[in-house]
Amino acid sequence: MDFGKLFSKIVDVVKENIETATKATAQPTQQPKPTTQPTESAYEKEKTPAEWVAYFRDILMTEFPLYTIRENVAVTDVVGFANDEFQLYKTRPTQAYKAEWGQPYTFVLEQAGIIKGVVMLGNGHSHDSNVKYLIARMYAKKQGIPYINFYTQMPNEKDYVIGRILKFL
Repeated sequence: MDFGKLFSKIVDVVKENIETATKATAQPTQQPKPTTQPTESAYEKEKTPAEWVAYFRDILMTEFPLYTIRENVAVTDVVGFANDEFQLYKTRPTQAYKAEWGQPYTFVLEQAGIIKGVVMLGNGHSHDSNVKYLIARMYAKKQGIPYINFYTQMPNEKDYVIGRILKFL
């Protein structure tokens, strides 16, 4: 047996294993970043709750100057400490609900000291299923006050917001 040839084969196998191991642990090449930045639309950028409030505040202050705007108003500030019976869910019988349990109204629009409407911001299905929102809505309804709800997962473009509020006022 020729030890020179055997040694040469062993060296070749070791070199081959080292090359394979090196390729496996090498960092993948990074893809080049696009040179143009994508534009963010209302659909692509989610606003925080505070940003939504600021967005609506700006619209209300600039587009509805005849109204006094109050923020984060407790249901009891509008209807007092009431305790009424409602059927908030189809699957539940009538139950008593206290006004203090209601979600505070995000905005209250007043004119000459009279409440003309409430604007509520909510996410998901809050306006339809969350008991706090349902209580707030029901108490507004009992007082004859328009309850204008907006879902913050939607784009809520300015023209839409203005049109929807005008529809209720």
